[in-house]
Amino acid sequence: MNDTKQRILFVFGTRPEAIKLAPVILHGLDRRMEFDVRVCVTGQHRQMLDQVLELFGIKPDVDLNLMQPGQDLFDLTSRVLLAMRSVLREIRPVWIVVQGDTTTVWTAALAAFYEGVKVAHVEAGLRTFDKRQPFPEEINRRLCTQLADLHLAPTAQAKANLIAERIDEADVVVTGNSVIDALLWVCARMKQTSIPDVLAVEEWAGKTIGTSPMVLITGHRRESFGKGFEEICAAIAELARAFPNYQWVYPVHLNPNVQEPVNRSLRGIGNIHLTEPKTYPAFAWLMQRAALILTDSGGVQEEAPSLGKRVLVMRNTTERPEGVDAGCIMLVGNSREGIVKAVRAHLGNPQDLQVDPGRNPYGDGRASQRILDAMAQRSR
Repeated sequence: MNDTKQRILFVFGTRPEAIKLAPVILHGLDRRMEFDVRVCVTGQHRQMLDQVLELFGIKPDVDLNLMQPGQDLFDLTSRVLLAMRSVLREIRPVWIVVQGDTTTVWTAALAAFYEGVKVAHVEAGLRTFDKRQPFPEEINRRLCTQLADLHLAPTAQAKANLIAERIDEADVVVTGNSVIDALLWVCARMKQTSIPDVLAVEEWAGKTIGTSPMVLITGHRRESFGKGFEEICAAIAELARAFPNYQWVYPVHLNPNVQEPVNRSLRGIGNIHLTEPKTYPAFAWLMQRAALILTDSGGVQEEAPSLGKRVLVMRNTTERPEGVDAGCIMLVGNSREGIVKAVRAHLGNPQDLQVDPGRNPYGDGRASQRILDAMAQRSR
């Protein structure tokens, strides 16, 4: 390895991680004089991860391919930790870069700690202060905080959370969230070139929903499995019948704990459209097309305001309170009553559906540059 370069190993395993790290990786590859960029994927998600890698043109140097049918958190945690031992000893990076709050994130960070490799944590400092919501993500990010050497916080509030936990302020840099970089990149590409997945979803929407207003739905949170999803589905069914002029589009997560209640409760209702999960460009197009978004996703809370879309969050807590404070998102819980009440209020007053994109607190599309600048400065 050229001693003038920092060897950086990006480690990720799920689609959200890939989306948020892709622009950082691409910026790092552009700065070849400073960085020797390597990429390792764990394959915590497989199909959805591969779609993002192809979209951004990223070819992993190491693919651990750890996903197995029915694996639980015990299986995944132990397999990532053991696999990363060999990867770190072979590649010998100066830094590993992890993003967010998945099992891949904290186990890769632990492996790096064991090997004496510095850890840069992108999207550091998010907190709900409830260790079981979201589960296991809240604990994953707290563990990663204790292991990280550089904390790349998306907002001033995230930085304040870290300082309150006695993290040295010199080790915290506010960067914005790189998901905005990724979203703007994809939206620009959609304008510049034809993307097959986007053309396909446009054609589907034209035939299926026409010019009708659309509500876009996503839901997959582990803490809502069981009763929570029953309530969410009951709310959507009630709302679809109450607002027949709206088309309700739900790309259904592949997890059986989501598939079973959603298909049982919602399939067959005429203006509800259950689809397979969408690629990132296709989903970005659906967000642009939507009048309102219902979600329990963290990333959507960050992305949708940049598109001027109102987001109702079907969770009881959020680690992204900045969006609530800015008036971009609203917590509505995962009870039937709460969801129905909030959606009725918004659809009954179309002015409530408008959000000024300039109020999005999650960034300006330059987070990737700030992340790499912070890493470069740490090694001078």
